[in-house]
Amino acid sequence: MAEIVYVSPLNAIDRLVDQQGVRHLMTLINGETPVATPDGVRPDNHLRLIMNDIDVPIPGLIHPTPDHVGEIIDFARTWDRQAPMLIHCWAGISRSTAAAFTLLCALNPGVSEQRLAEHLRQASPSAYPNRLIVRHADEALERRGRMVEAIDGIGRGEIVMEGVPFALQSSIAAES
Repeated sequence: MAEIVYVSPLNAIDRLVDQQGVRHLMTLINGETPVATPDGVRPDNHLRLIMNDIDVPIPGLIHPTPDHVGEIIDFARTWDRQAPMLIHCWAGISRSTAAAFTLLCALNPGVSEQRLAEHLRQASPSAYPNRLIVRHADEALERRGRMVEAIDGIGRGEIVMEGVPFALQSSIAAES
């Protein structure tokens, strides 16, 4: 249970923290939506990344940057996996699923990007990872375009207004 990563919309975080024993929280949300650290999560185990859900720069909005992605990767790599992690954004569809895919690629360097993207798709029919986050992660992790290709390969997914919370195993066995 400890190596589980939950991905959800904002409105499910308190329930998941309480019910699943989440102790690490990653928030990817706009600057106008404050997210308090839930009881049970230490403030230093709560990564807050302020960004809008856009994949190209738009004046007046904050687009995902390589620095944001560096923080996602660092947070993933320092997670002790002794308790579950929760990654959320507003709807649980784009920014959070891109961060979850980034985490999977960072923690499973010997596993193909396609396999990790398929793991994400099996867990969430509506996952639609933010392409700019994925592109920055691909560069940071030196995956040579394969992360972007893998996300393109799983397609858009079901179109929904809000994602359903889902769980991912954070360690994936390499193909034999």
